[in-house]
Amino acid sequence: MLSFDNLSKSYADGTHALSAITTKVAPGEILALVGGSGCGKTTLLRLVAGLDHPSAGSIVLNGETIIEPRADVGVIFQEPRLFPWLSVADNVAFGLSHLSAFEREGLTANALVRVGLGGYEKRWPRELSGGQQQRVAIARALITRPKLLLMDEPFSALDATTRASLHGHLLSLWEESRPTVVMVTHDVEEAVSLADRIIVMQPRPGRIFDELDNPLARPRDRLSPSFEAAKREVLRSLDRSLSDGEPQQHKAAETAGMWW
Repeated sequence: MLSFDNLSKSYADGTHALSAITTKVAPGEILALVGGSGCGKTTLLRLVAGLDHPSAGSIVLNGETIIEPRADVGVIFQEPRLFPWLSVADNVAFGLSHLSAFEREGLTANALVRVGLGGYEKRWPRELSGGQQQRVAIARALITRPKLLLMDEPFSALDATTRASLHGHLLSLWEESRPTVVMVTHDVEEAVSLADRIIVMQPRPGRIFDELDNPLARPRDRLSPSFEAAKREVLRSLDRSLSDGEPQQHKAAETAGMWW
């Protein structure tokens, strides 16, 4: 279980990036964060990764407060961030130094096959396309079987066809060990395609505006009426988050009070 308890972040220059973030992410759940620019999505991901520290509140993973980077938390960045001096195989196996060479080789070969890059072990990152490099990054992040996987718009620079293909590869790998996933995206279709739940964030300061469950069964048909309806629901919430100053959960609490 990943939980956020009254999480806030302010910077020395006075920027109030996040305010009172409180929510929980169930084991194996894929959670998508969407929202306008400046709503603190990437800041939140950095805090979960242990790359920065909150000004108030806490982040707890399986009973332990996150205060620094952890081996059981994987990260896929917007850029592949491969080591150019390492082969594809060595990039994928970077986090497996505790295993024997035989074990590393077997796991790496299998991971590359799963992302459609079987036989690419000896190639260099510069010899790969952008989509292939991101496949290597996905394989590297998941080969260690992290309990929590963080994704910061890893598909945003790719064309629609490559992006859809990588979604399929990601879900296939996720099915093996079901890590908890928190992803940041500006693409509503991507959020509906991948996530079990979508949090709409509101800027200045970044805070939760709305939380939307995604009941669509996998695999999801992007051309189905139900998929389009789910997209419209997210888009409506996004529109309200940019024009309405009051988060939805606050309104729900007030409405409950009126009925009481």
